[in-house]
Order: sequence, then C-alpha cells, then structure tokens
Amino acid sequence: MFTRLKWVSFTHSCVYIALLICAFAAGKPEPLTFALGLAHGLLWIFMSLACILAARLHVVSLRLAVAVAVLGGIGPFFGSYEFIREQRRRERHESGAGS
Repeated sequence: MFTRLKWVSFTHSCVYIALLICAFAAGKPEPLTFALGLAHGLLWIFMSLACILAARLHVVSLRLAVAVAVLGGIGPFFGSYEFIREQRRRERHESGAGS
C-alpha cells in the first residue's frame, strides 16, 4: 500500500506541475487547464482520504498523512517529499535491524 500511495503522490505532483505550466506559462488554454485543475483537486481529495486511512492502519506516519492532507492542496510536492523521506527512514531502519 505504501508503494502505491507513493507513486500516486508522484503522479499528483506531475499533474500539478503540468497545471502550473499550463496556467502560467502557456496562457491558460481551455479545456486543458480545467482538466488539470480538476485532476489535481480530485487527486488531492483521494490522497488525503487514502493517507488518513493509511495512517490509522499504521502504513504511513502521521507526519506524512498531515503533509498530504493539509499541504497537498497547495503543493503536492510536500507529500511526495515526505514519501521519499519516510522510505529512506524505513530503509535505514531495515538495514540497521538486519546487522
């Protein structure tokens, strides 16, 4: 579940980058700007709910869930960064436990 959420978070960040480029650099072409904005909003809602549930199931940390749910509407990069951070923390913990 963690890996799937991580990749959806990265996808959400890519959609958001495309939305920013479309809205600010490409002159707001419609309906592309609308479609990307809608995709960003729906992905944020989905990711928020999924990460809150994952935090309750102890799949992700509360910090990661808060980053996605609270900061994800402004910039999903916070959530993507937290997924990378948590994955590195898990890898350090696993390599330390195996020694």
